[in-house]
Amino acid sequence: MYSRRDLSLLLPILPILAGTKADAQNAALPSKTYRFDQLEVHTSGENQTRPVLDGDTHAGVHIELHETELPPGGAPHPPHHHVHEEMILIREGAMEVTIAGRSAKLGPGSVAYVASNEEHGWHNAGTTRAHYFVIAIGRD
Repeated sequence: MYSRRDLSLLLPILPILAGTKADAQNAALPSKTYRFDQLEVHTSGENQTRPVLDGDTHAGVHIELHETELPPGGAPHPPHHHVHEEMILIREGAMEVTIAGRSAKLGPGSVAYVASNEEHGWHNAGTTRAHYFVIAIGRD
């Protein structure tokens, strides 16, 4: 049996728990379709990025999705690490993906998953432009 004193220790976190769930339900990403030809294009040098979505799921998990296009030899940024997890889904071209010092060459239909805080990076290892989607899961 818990005393009133024991239960009073939980009181400060109750609004946080209730608010998190309510906020996630109210602000969840809506069901929607996204046409590739209607996505906004951001250009940086020869790299192109198309943001698709960025928000929380109904379960309260943050998700961000974008499509990137790289020229041969191109990379989006130097190797790095962060708290959120990522997946890349190769649509066209050949990508070399390095995760925690181990590299693999991936082609269309291939997927790479990067766990939280693992150093990772990738670049276009082919002779044509590469297209891939990035799904970032969680927050930093």
